[in-house]
Amino acid sequence: MTKPITIDDSNFDQTVLQAETPVLVDFWAPWCRPCLMLAPILDELADEYSGRITIARIDVDQNPKTAARYGIMSIPTMFIFNEGKPVSNIVGYRPKRELERSLNAVLD
Repeated sequence: MTKPITIDDSNFDQTVLQAETPVLVDFWAPWCRPCLMLAPILDELADEYSGRITIARIDVDQNPKTAARYGIMSIPTMFIFNEGKPVSNIVGYRPKRELERSLNAVLD
């Protein structure tokens, strides 16, 4: 089973911006209830989209530079990056079907 990868300030550019496939980045924190509710959905999506889209998580408390770089004001916030550019962002908890629509739009 494929799981979301954990990224940080030091490897964000290499892992996300230089990725050959699209990457959904979940900006989260361990104290955030909606973030914790979203985690099992991201686990499922990481497995279902394995090889086509990478699912990554970055803790905003431990990685403030990247969070500030993308203007993260509330969490969870998810950005979908394609070819090194953010092409979509989603703020707040969203059901799996809505996230699937966003991911499929990047793949189409």
